[in-house]
Amino acid sequence: MALFKFASIALSFTVLLLLSRSPRSSAREVAASTDEIVRQGQQQQQQSSNNKERKKKWDERNQEEIANAVKIVNEFDQKHAKVEDTDLKKTREDLQNRVDLLQKQADNYDDRGPIIDAVVWHDGEVWRVALDTQSLEDDPNCGKLAEFEPLTNYRIERKFGIFSKLDACTFVVNVYDDGNILSIVTDSSFHGTHVAGIATAFHPEEPLLNGHKCDLINMSYGELTSLPDYGRFVDLANEVIDKHRLVFVAAAGNSGSALSTVIAPGGTTSSIIGVGAYVSPAMAAGAHAVVEPPCEGLEYTWSSRGPTADGDLGVCISAPGAAVAPVPTWTLQRRMMGCGTSMASPSACGGVALLISAMKAEGIPVSPYTVRKALENTCLPIGSLPEDKLTTGQGLMQVDKAYEYIKLSQNIPCVWYQVKMSQSGKSTPTSRGIYLREASYCTRSTEWTVQIEPNFHEDANNLEDLVPFEECIELHSTEKAVVRAPEYLLLTHNGRSFNIVVDPSNLSSGLHYYEVYGVDCKSPWRGPLFRIPVTITKPAVVVSQPPVVSYSKMSFQPGHIERRYIEVPFGATWVEATMRTSEFDTTRRFFVDTVQLCPLQRPIKWESAVMFSSPAAKSFAFPVVGGHTMELAVAQIWSSGIGSNEATSVDFEIVFHGIDINKEEVILDGSEAPVRIDAEALLVLEELAPVAILNKMRVPYRPVEAKLRALLSARDKLPSGKQILALTLTYKFKLEDGAELIPYIPLLNNRMYDTKFESQFYMIWDVNKRVHALGDVYPKSSKLPKGEYTLQLYLRHDDVQYLEKMKHLVLFMERNLEEKDVMRLNFFSQPDGPVMGNGSYNSSVLIPGKKEAIYLGPPTKDKLPKNSQPGSVLVGAISYGKVSNAGQDIGKSPSKNPASYQISYIVPPNKVEEEKGKVSSSRCTKSVSERLQEEVRDTKIKFLGTLKHGNDEEKLEWKNLVTQLKSEYPKHTPLLARILEYLLSQSDVKDKIHHNRKIIDGADEVINSIDRDELAKYFAFKSDPEDEDAEQERASAKATTEGSEDVAASGDVPVQTPRIPPNLFEENFAELKKWVDVKSSKYGTLLVIREQRHGRLGTALKVLNDIIQEDGDPPKRKLFELKLNLLEEIGWSYLLKYEREWMHVRFPACLPLF
Repeated sequence: MALFKFASIALSFTVLLLLSRSPRSSAREVAASTDEIVRQGQQQQQQSSNNKERKKKWDERNQEEIANAVKIVNEFDQKHAKVEDTDLKKTREDLQNRVDLLQKQADNYDDRGPIIDAVVWHDGEVWRVALDTQSLEDDPNCGKLAEFEPLTNYRIERKFGIFSKLDACTFVVNVYDDGNILSIVTDSSFHGTHVAGIATAFHPEEPLLNGHKCDLINMSYGELTSLPDYGRFVDLANEVIDKHRLVFVAAAGNSGSALSTVIAPGGTTSSIIGVGAYVSPAMAAGAHAVVEPPCEGLEYTWSSRGPTADGDLGVCISAPGAAVAPVPTWTLQRRMMGCGTSMASPSACGGVALLISAMKAEGIPVSPYTVRKALENTCLPIGSLPEDKLTTGQGLMQVDKAYEYIKLSQNIPCVWYQVKMSQSGKSTPTSRGIYLREASYCTRSTEWTVQIEPNFHEDANNLEDLVPFEECIELHSTEKAVVRAPEYLLLTHNGRSFNIVVDPSNLSSGLHYYEVYGVDCKSPWRGPLFRIPVTITKPAVVVSQPPVVSYSKMSFQPGHIERRYIEVPFGATWVEATMRTSEFDTTRRFFVDTVQLCPLQRPIKWESAVMFSSPAAKSFAFPVVGGHTMELAVAQIWSSGIGSNEATSVDFEIVFHGIDINKEEVILDGSEAPVRIDAEALLVLEELAPVAILNKMRVPYRPVEAKLRALLSARDKLPSGKQILALTLTYKFKLEDGAELIPYIPLLNNRMYDTKFESQFYMIWDVNKRVHALGDVYPKSSKLPKGEYTLQLYLRHDDVQYLEKMKHLVLFMERNLEEKDVMRLNFFSQPDGPVMGNGSYNSSVLIPGKKEAIYLGPPTKDKLPKNSQPGSVLVGAISYGKVSNAGQDIGKSPSKNPASYQISYIVPPNKVEEEKGKVSSSRCTKSVSERLQEEVRDTKIKFLGTLKHGNDEEKLEWKNLVTQLKSEYPKHTPLLARILEYLLSQSDVKDKIHHNRKIIDGADEVINSIDRDELAKYFAFKSDPEDEDAEQERASAKATTEGSEDVAASGDVPVQTPRIPPNLFEENFAELKKWVDVKSSKYGTLLVIREQRHGRLGTALKVLNDIIQEDGDPPKRKLFELKLNLLEEIGWSYLLKYEREWMHVRFPACLPLF
């Protein structure tokens, strides 16, 4: 017999939706929202189109109901010309409420997607999956479960399904954990399909579109990094390359045109082949459809450049960076043109696949070392200057020549030559090349120790491969006047070191590139076995006063780049620049980039894309770091100005500004003392106009639970056999009001490739298990309503020791303060200014060489946000200078100032309330004996609340204690209320009729213990009566009847209509109105049921909607179940279906898996 499992799915996965169900159950519902199926790109547009189609049909149905409701109202008005009877007035109001509800429903329509049913079963061999996608189709006869062709795990049969003809979205499935987890996988962007199509697509009728079959790794994404060739991802990549002989190709990045913009991992990892993007004349004409293609091929302007921060070349080779390739069917087209290093990388990957295929066919051992060496040593150079290698790598790959190289090298050991070096006399830091960027290194000679280590694959034999290895290497320098190296080197398996000397003292300012490379003396045809890049960016020194640098009459043609290197003066913190263009006809587009490198930081990059439709000037302001070399790269985009014979003339002026301060990050410790800040202008006169605001709050949390577990062996095991472990940290937090939040983890956030952790994800959900936010290493802000929330953080690694150290990881919940809560801090010229209220400071002019002290006062305690807890941190920005070419916004918001810094304030402990500890006057009138008896009584009642009721023995002990306490304190209201609370909490009773009678008796006991006259006075004083009659009713209120108010106050009002006589219900309801506001969320459910009993379903729905909207907490399931009952009774089937689908979103049966 086949094992079946069933689930209803709210169609709403991004890339991977894991549906978990209990192994003991045969069916389980899960939920999420349709907009989460796609988060970006054209798939989102297609999904939006489908949503619009569903809304159109929904609107048509809704309009029919509105027209019918209006018709009924008109008929009523014609029948009852004058309505004076109270019941008729309420009936008329009910009919109008139905019209209003339908109109409001149209305004509040939110399509969270259709529901599909999934069936999973085992057919005796494999797990099978079938989906009922009828709700997705336009035709009700399509998408039926019986017509679905069952799928199994994709790797088994390689089959896929299509959700519907409307969305044309393909998907595959995987079943895990013995059928308890169903994974439905689709894509969220066309990018991956497009990239795969470049490498592997085959078009026999259109060979120009063909890709290649391949069995290697391509990676077409990445980002800038603070540490090159470092991190968990790099470790794993090295393992698959060195041990498993896989060739790894990756994009170098699209962050050009400045140097040192290659991304991780493609451009920064030694073992990965980083690919830049090349455009040929034929590509420009065909793919880009330019008016006039360039006369020769060139690198795309936006393609990232080397070297890396530690001197490695960065870009290995170049490949075509644009392609017309296949895209998913949901884009409603077969293929599209795309460009980027994302396209260059699979183009190179396809070429490498041909090499590997040929190697296998010829019986040549496949090695990534051999393939890479063949590619790099047979490339066609792009450009004639040595420094062009920083842009193009070794050049444009040539598959045919690389294959010939591999055939000649098949008997040569598979070795990769690892290069490490450090400045002589210093053991750290080590680098992979020489990168002299700062001025202090460019005016003198430096000596470097180079270590060359031959790397063999892990399966190499010691006796057959390692021991015999010996090569005589001839060393060459491309410019001996600048870089001197030994002539020869004897290299064995254990490696060898030698020294080289670099003397840039006689070089002109600007970019210079050289290489030291080693050639096999016996086989020089092999070309360079290793290369040592030497990059020198000798900066110009700013000597003028004021510090201004101008570049005039720079001439630009399409694709031309002008690079300037400037030593930023010490004390400079921002730049005000002006770019003027002239002497051109058609529109020109430019990239303007600046880059500075600081230790252990990502490149400090500023960029702007500017367009000139006519000769004009544009101004910029951007931050700089004093004492570090800045590259200014001005590039005319390769396709801009094509077809024009006129060059663009550009003048560029840079003016350095700066205010040097003694502390970049200001921390206010929570005391009343101000912080002293010393400011000094080192360059020119500057206006000191400090501005500081606190506009965010961070609340720290520790995990309340930490779970460490091994993941599924089938999915989460490394090629080495190591099992991946996962640490799940659980945090709890509560919001008193709605807020926009972002989780912040200082140790982990904003580091993807330069971290030793494999991955990190988080998920935030409410008490109903509805997921409100998902995120990863780059957390995003999410709007959360009032309520209690759980955040789970998910970390992975194969080393348990690392995860053990993270079990108490501190997490901050950061929220943006509302505009009314944003605090602008005050500055003073005197240290006592914040207390005395004098010496306020606004602005002054700083004279170079003369320091000036100012004092930043803390925020006043009464202005702190109401929800700021002790230990929380308020953060914001502070700026000091005034930018001349900026708008007024910078003066109001320091974060918009190009030279702004972080400021933080630690919220101190709360002040001790003066009334704390004082004994009330009523208690002071009692004797010591009376107060002692009360304390004993209260302690007994408190103890009663701690008793458990799990088994019969515990229930008996509880009952005996209740009997004893009732005999001692028969009229004590708190005791009787505690007993009633217990009765109401019991849900597993067998005799419900008897139990409900006990509840009513308990409620009567509570009522009878209350002084009615005192209670009436209390409510009359506390309530806000709607009219004088209501106030009189409350003042003259008599005994309540049958305990209805206590049952309502408990919040446990049954959804179904009470089966009691109408007159008794009305009597109780009328009595309740004397005491409370029955329209409030606490008692409103009774009002809904009353209106339902009278058949006024429109009014009942209106009251219920008001209760749901007024209740700031996460939605309560019983309220929405009552709404479903009302919609079913009123006959609005389409609204009933809509709300039922939303129930999967509001109240998921389980949480999604990480």
